[in-house]
Amino acid sequence: MEFVADFHIHSKYSRATSRDMDIPHLAKWARLKGISLLGTGDFTHHLWLQELKKCLAPQKGKGLYLHDGINFILTAEISSIYSQKGKVYRVHNVIMSPSFEIVAEINKVLSSQGNLASDGRPILGISCLKLAEDLSKISKDIMLVPAHIWTPWFSVFGSNSGFNSLEEAYGKYTANITALETGLSSDPAMNWRLSALDKFSLISNSDSHSPQRIGREANVFNCEMDYFEIKKVLEEKDKSKFLYTIEFFPEEGKYHFDGHRNCNLRLSPEETKKYKGICPRCSKPVTRGVLNRVDELADRREGFKPENAIGYKSMVSLDEIIADTKGVDKKSKAVGKEYIEILSKFSSEFEILIKTPEKELFEKLPEKVAEGVKRVREGRLKIDPGYDGEYGKIKIFGNEEEKKSEQMTLF
Repeated sequence: MEFVADFHIHSKYSRATSRDMDIPHLAKWARLKGISLLGTGDFTHHLWLQELKKCLAPQKGKGLYLHDGINFILTAEISSIYSQKGKVYRVHNVIMSPSFEIVAEINKVLSSQGNLASDGRPILGISCLKLAEDLSKISKDIMLVPAHIWTPWFSVFGSNSGFNSLEEAYGKYTANITALETGLSSDPAMNWRLSALDKFSLISNSDSHSPQRIGREANVFNCEMDYFEIKKVLEEKDKSKFLYTIEFFPEEGKYHFDGHRNCNLRLSPEETKKYKGICPRCSKPVTRGVLNRVDELADRREGFKPENAIGYKSMVSLDEIIADTKGVDKKSKAVGKEYIEILSKFSSEFEILIKTPEKELFEKLPEKVAEGVKRVREGRLKIDPGYDGEYGKIKIFGNEEEKKSEQMTLF
């Protein structure tokens, strides 16, 4: 059974999230996107946990839950801020559980480390090592996944707050890590440059704060829809059952390049070296992005692909493509209207972006939208890389099309 899974999202109880991040809205958007398995996020928050228990029906023996035809997996993200050997570390980890009973045990242990009710993604003073140790004592069925592992401020390899190896962070419990989440600002190819990561499955998730953004990164499996089977597939890095990941173009991520948002300054790693890591406009250290940090830790050349690597497909969301054809913001009403009209002709957004043959795209879609999907599949687009918390800007139709359009209006 082939299906799409997005494990890492947040609920309406996390900071800066949409009030529509509830189970009914999530199930609705999962169907539109083509997602069959969705993480709940935030199971550490007592109010969200009450809603999950009310809305989700257990799938007996499968470790998953069901709402309106969509499968859910119990997940949460923990923000750890702590000192180790005189340095402060800030690392996010995703936890997955097969039952509410195990969730109760997790929450009981974590509640001693901080206030779980403060936010859907609680900030706790627990180290990665202690977190992994405590989870191992609760149940071998728990999945532990270091989140968005390259983000500068809150990740295991972050340039401003992380470690140089997984072993430094998790010690002997590194062996208990189920998978690694690459994050929006890196793709699998960037991670392939580190031989130390070869044994791990690399997963991609949306980390979404609104229903419309779920699935912007995701994972495609061909296995039984079962928590324990998925865990086994990830641990064994089974290429026959973990088919590929769906990716952002990493340049679109908020931390791909270096720079200073306050100074409106974007720098490539080479330019950062030229300025010796100091912003030429304010004389403060720049925020080093993901590409720079990967370069620093990599022991392989760019373009290297390990033999056991699981593939990926890079995409741009359909609403972004529609918005680019119209020259408007993706949040505009015109984009939303056309998005729904287009989906009425297909089973899901992922069917359009990834699976539908090109000929059918041009038969069923507005010509320019079909051309946009085609260009994204071929990687023919321009991206101003994201930096220091600013998303990158994608342009599918450039100046050439604009000039052509202007010329046509003259006749």
